[in-house]
Amino acid sequence: MSSVESAVVPDDYSRRIKDSRNVRGLTQEQFADLVGVSFATVNRWENGQSRPNNLAWQRIVELDNQSRRELLGVPKVSEEESASAYHALDFSADPNAVSAVAEAHRLAYGHLFNTAFATETSLIDPLPHQRIAVYEHMLKQQPLRFLLADDAGAGKTIMTGLYIREMLSRRLIRRILIVPPAGLVGNWEREMSKLFRLRFHILTGADARDGNPFTGPESDLIIVSIDTLAGERTFGRLRETTTEPYDLVVFDEAHKLSANREPDLRIRKTDRYKLAETVAGAGAHDDSWKLYWSTRHLLLLTATPHMGKDFPYYCLWRLLDPDSLSTQDAFERFPNEARQRHFIRRTKEEMVRFDGTPLYPQRQCDTLSYELDKVPGGEQELYDETSDYIRDYYNRAQYLNRSAVRLAMSVFQRRLASSTYALLRSFERRLKKLEGLIQDIRAGRLTEDQLQRNQRKLDRELDDVFETHTADEETSTRDGSEKHEYFEDGAMGGTVAANLAELEAERLKVDGLLRKARALFDSGRESKFETLRQVLGDSKYVDEKFIIFTEHRDTATFLVRRLEGLGFTGQVAQIHGGMPYREREQQVAFFRKTADVGGAGYLVATDAAGEGINLQFCWLMVNYDIPWNPARLEQRMGRIHRYGQQHDPVVIVNMVAGRTREGRVMSTLLDKLEAMRRELDSDKVFDVIGRLFEGVSFRDYLEQAVTGSDPDAPVQQLEGKLTEGQVRALGERERALFGAGGDVRQSLDRLNEETEQENYRRLLPGYVRRFVEKATPLLGLRIEGDPGGFFSFLPDRPRALDPLLPAMELHPPETREKLTVYKPDDATEAIWLHPGEPVYDRLAASILNRFGNDALRGAVFVDPKVEDPYLYHLALVTVNNRSDRPHATPGVLVDEETLEGREHPKNVETRLVGLRQTKDGTVEESPVEHLLLLRGAPGFPPSRIPLAALANRMAPEANAYAQKEVAENLEQAHRQRILDDLPGRLEFINHGFDLRNAELAETRARVSRKAREGDPRAQADLSEIKAHQRSLAAMRNRRLTTLQAEAENVRAGEVELLAHALVVPARDTEVVEQFDADVERIAVYVATAYEERFGAVVEDVSTPELARRVGLPDWPGFDLRSRRPAGLSAAGTSFDGEERAIEVKGRAGTGAIEMSENEWWKACNLRDRYWLYVVFDCATPRPRLVRIRDPFARLIMRDRESIAYTITPSVLMEAAEEAGTLS
Repeated sequence: MSSVESAVVPDDYSRRIKDSRNVRGLTQEQFADLVGVSFATVNRWENGQSRPNNLAWQRIVELDNQSRRELLGVPKVSEEESASAYHALDFSADPNAVSAVAEAHRLAYGHLFNTAFATETSLIDPLPHQRIAVYEHMLKQQPLRFLLADDAGAGKTIMTGLYIREMLSRRLIRRILIVPPAGLVGNWEREMSKLFRLRFHILTGADARDGNPFTGPESDLIIVSIDTLAGERTFGRLRETTTEPYDLVVFDEAHKLSANREPDLRIRKTDRYKLAETVAGAGAHDDSWKLYWSTRHLLLLTATPHMGKDFPYYCLWRLLDPDSLSTQDAFERFPNEARQRHFIRRTKEEMVRFDGTPLYPQRQCDTLSYELDKVPGGEQELYDETSDYIRDYYNRAQYLNRSAVRLAMSVFQRRLASSTYALLRSFERRLKKLEGLIQDIRAGRLTEDQLQRNQRKLDRELDDVFETHTADEETSTRDGSEKHEYFEDGAMGGTVAANLAELEAERLKVDGLLRKARALFDSGRESKFETLRQVLGDSKYVDEKFIIFTEHRDTATFLVRRLEGLGFTGQVAQIHGGMPYREREQQVAFFRKTADVGGAGYLVATDAAGEGINLQFCWLMVNYDIPWNPARLEQRMGRIHRYGQQHDPVVIVNMVAGRTREGRVMSTLLDKLEAMRRELDSDKVFDVIGRLFEGVSFRDYLEQAVTGSDPDAPVQQLEGKLTEGQVRALGERERALFGAGGDVRQSLDRLNEETEQENYRRLLPGYVRRFVEKATPLLGLRIEGDPGGFFSFLPDRPRALDPLLPAMELHPPETREKLTVYKPDDATEAIWLHPGEPVYDRLAASILNRFGNDALRGAVFVDPKVEDPYLYHLALVTVNNRSDRPHATPGVLVDEETLEGREHPKNVETRLVGLRQTKDGTVEESPVEHLLLLRGAPGFPPSRIPLAALANRMAPEANAYAQKEVAENLEQAHRQRILDDLPGRLEFINHGFDLRNAELAETRARVSRKAREGDPRAQADLSEIKAHQRSLAAMRNRRLTTLQAEAENVRAGEVELLAHALVVPARDTEVVEQFDADVERIAVYVATAYEERFGAVVEDVSTPELARRVGLPDWPGFDLRSRRPAGLSAAGTSFDGEERAIEVKGRAGTGAIEMSENEWWKACNLRDRYWLYVVFDCATPRPRLVRIRDPFARLIMRDRESIAYTITPSVLMEAAEEAGTLS
């Protein structure tokens, strides 16, 4: 490895830059970020297309030297450490720069000022049930071990994203692993990116071939499918000691982490469950599943936590608290109050909007029956002959116990009901398989004995994907096929033929059926499609969008061709499981567009592609064929019956050949569901189809309909299987399991009040806009365009834009010159600047890097409300958990050297603190935003204020105050919380170990009896049980010791001072007058009296103490909060109730008024709810009141200063709603 050695650019700079980058394990983009240039520049350097200048080369030399120091173990001094190092306070810095640094810190810790800050920085408006889950349950549980079990369509992805955003903002997590079924991977990546600006990396099995994908910069945010992660190669990478532990792991569709107890009491765990239990720290199934770490935070998501069996439900809970819930008995004794800390479930009926209206529309399900034509060579004839073939071979296969052949016949039966084209394609594949076997036998490549052995092997290997998998689990194979197509292809090779003659006889039969199917298809007759065409042409649905679902890609292909043949070319979108994820996204976008801009009117989709794609902008769905797995029917409905659907009702049309044997069974099912919906006056029945059929194979009914002697038998059996009583009983059982719920509607008044309060705490868009406008000129940039709309950054000096370019390159090219600070309706139309967005974060980082030292030198500010100078310090206080090394799976031995490098204090809490220090040394807490309310005094000589000379001695005293009075108090509060919970936790854990010990003793006695009876497996089981018993006591001691030491390990971190200010009184007479206490008192009286005329309740919030009393921030940005009721005024005029935030300005006579930046940007946030009340002539007997609504929009800014906005009387009068004296 060559290193960079000189500040003179050498001739082999290209190779050396590449070596320097590779030593640090960086991509070109990341290296560019460090050097401060664009990705394209680094790319040109490494390709020898351009040469770095001396300044850039010097930076590369510094990076290379730093890498060598790290390799030699020499401690490095980071930019952050350098910026926070001690600097002499001389207060000579630019106040604008110091203010920008303070604002950058405040916005970076936005959750300290608005506890729901993630709702500001995400493209969502959380619903009541979502806010309750995230802010009242999940964020309050540390560490998070939670089962979120709301009904389907409730937005569990949104709740997860909101939680992640809040936890990242609080610096409580960094590495996140999301593990969904394969079919939902793309949906997770899209939702996290689009709604939360979280750039997760999708990991595939191929990523684990050449290296460890769980290391490196891109590994912090990973999405990987459950089956990929449970695979030997990928899980092997996760086990490597180079993998840093993940702070949060999310398992979506967690009910598929299945474990069952067999009749012999053995526990059968799927690989999915083995993966989950080792990640959760619940033990490892065997050595191959052991990790050296377990996750601290675990989130399980499912709409169906209990699938009819108690033991699998317990196994899910065991993942959350393995020690306390060590046995099923321990779980059953776990009190309901303790369960509610780990669990929440709300049904669709419980979910409402903030106004109390239902969240979900009704579903109208119509069964549309069509008849097969009966002409010679027509549909009925093909149906009858195909059914005879299926019946004959199915019954022969059943007699011979050939499951593969039975599955092959079920494929034909499904496709027979789907479309003629799908059926003929299956006949083609069947014929090809049979001809291949015939040729192999004739050529001597296959004997008849080998044929039988191969068939028995196929019986063991084949699994009906339609029956055992739901749509979200389907993935495409390497050749681009859907997963069920791979199964169907395998099933086509199943045969009952024992010899060459029988193979040739079946070939003859299949060839005849294929000829009939092809002739029918070529004729263009398809009764089912003609019926569909009538639905699409119904006058009720003119210009409406339709989704048409089918199980088979062949049918989808047929539908697209026929629709285009009707003249809809260029109007049909299509998605299927073999289509790359990005292409699916493009097709959905095509379907979403309206017709006037070239959008599609129809979307033809297979189940494999439909799951995970939200289509609530459409309200019409046609099930061209009905899935045999009822859960798949439920999933289809969920694509349009979900939050965001604006049409009531949504319409679902189910197409069935009502006079066929299968059609009668299907019609019975669908009619029963509709009858139950009417009887129950609720469409909840459609949400529980899968659970009603738990343990019952609907496929059996359909196969029996074709193969049985009595076609009415399955219909009669099905009649007794679906009743209103079953749905009610299911509801009662779930209420007993999960609790009554219903908390959402009962909480609406409180939630509405809380969201009202949050409006006053919002930081976006006003304070972000202020920061952007303040930061850009400091960095040599200017804003081109409208800051209130769209704008771009232009450099005022060479290379000023370079630090932002790598972040901008993460966005589409068309948005890079279209920036905004306002939340856009369409996430793709512009770059929305806010904390957490890369361009904004890079802008803020540039301010901190460039002016962090200036903030530590301090600047001079003016406070017009004081008479004596004081010092103001901005500090960062942290509390850490110093014991947080990775938690190994129980029984895993990892050398101390491996763990030593992983032992980093985990952040428990971080807080920004403002400190006000007077000349007598008194220190007290002051609001963080206080510094931002002051006016800068550039050019003011600090030497004129004696306090400035004492600052270097006084600053350490302020630091000590923050350490003792803030940091250590926070430390004590966190310790006390742990100690308060400790007795209960110790009791649960001891109880869990006791029950586990008793269970092992009982199991040992049972297995010992079997061993004595000669059971060969029992002896091995007995040895394993004895080993577990021996280790149990040590496990208990370790767990209790760790728990009891938890409080002691919580320690306050070192306080870090971030910025300083020398604050002096105002000397300008005009400024002092504006803050005259008597004038201000009169103005507030006039404004209050005016509001009380309307029956308003008026609250004075003009001081931090008064603001805190009503739940507002210390400096809310206005003086009065007025709550007007609806009704009649004293004059008899009617008016609507409303809430006003009123800023009051008073003048002794008539003159310009001044709004502070804090007031101005609060007006920007609140807009129509913000009022400016100006009271002139306060020194006379007849004060005059001028009222301006939304001053941010209506006032013209004149004479703008660094920290305030001055508005003249004439401008005020032009904008006023009315003016007059108070009578």
